[in-house]
Amino acid sequence: MKEYPPVDGAVNGDTAMATPRVAVILPCYNEAGAIVQTVEGFRRALPAADIYVFDNNSRDGSRELAAGAGAIVRRVGQQGKGHVVRRMFADVDADIYIMADGDATYEAAAAPAMIAAMLADNLDMVVGCRREEADAAYRRGHRFGNWALTSLLKQLFGRSFTDILSGYRVFSRRFVKSFPVLSAGFEIETEISVHALELAMPVAEVMTAYGARPEGSVSKLSTYRDGFRILRTIITLYRIERPVLFFGIIAAFLAALCLGLAAPLILTYLHTGLVPRFPTAILVTGLMILATLSAMCGLILDTVVRGRREVRRLAYLAFRAPSDFARRD
Repeated sequence: MKEYPPVDGAVNGDTAMATPRVAVILPCYNEAGAIVQTVEGFRRALPAADIYVFDNNSRDGSRELAAGAGAIVRRVGQQGKGHVVRRMFADVDADIYIMADGDATYEAAAAPAMIAAMLADNLDMVVGCRREEADAAYRRGHRFGNWALTSLLKQLFGRSFTDILSGYRVFSRRFVKSFPVLSAGFEIETEISVHALELAMPVAEVMTAYGARPEGSVSKLSTYRDGFRILRTIITLYRIERPVLFFGIIAAFLAALCLGLAAPLILTYLHTGLVPRFPTAILVTGLMILATLSAMCGLILDTVVRGRREVRRLAYLAFRAPSDFARRD
């Protein structure tokens, strides 16, 4: 397994072999059947790393089991993975962050290679693309959602990821500390990917094994509920990231409906000089006004999106590059 390299640098005023501070951050909700195995796996792969388990109101003793396995346990009261990630990114201080789920499905042994890839090319995020080790590991509904979001992001940003919904990722410090987490639930992976693509960050993907959950561990995902979340995320992405396109589609639909209703009125007027159907004429006028307002909203919001992207970029540039971990911010 490829190791991440030490670097000569000054640490606290002394010349020494500097190595990055690595933190493994694991969201956890009722994972008593898998959390110990997950913590032990990352401890074997990264003996010097700090392993944090952020428990999200577990009722099955996950918190106690994680602490017994040697993890640093924190509690997050607000329910939802997005809330947990927000706290993890805010509370943990490190040079490199490794995020995975607490269900023992991700390959902990791949973490050193992912870190090495980050440091070698100064990347801000390395995504662990899931390679199924068992038929039950990846449900069909989630395959479709992954494909839909991947296609959408490629259309929006000109590039995307192979596995957009992977929860196994390695982040640089400047990614974590410049990322304003807004999601509340499992759509957090999509928001993370959009943040990286929006700022054109250097990213990469590494194939990792993805196995079935251990016996006694139950998935918290719902195919239908999370399918609707995916659909909502798709619509929200179009609205937020491409307002000209989103509101332009609405404006085009309203304008086409307006012209379809107005055509008979125009023909009648040309032949008789009269407008006999005033309610339709009033409706046509209103539709055209709405179409114009929608198009203007898209143009105005596009300017807002550009300004927001510039602010995020400046926040991102305030932090050091991943390979410059010997310097403390």
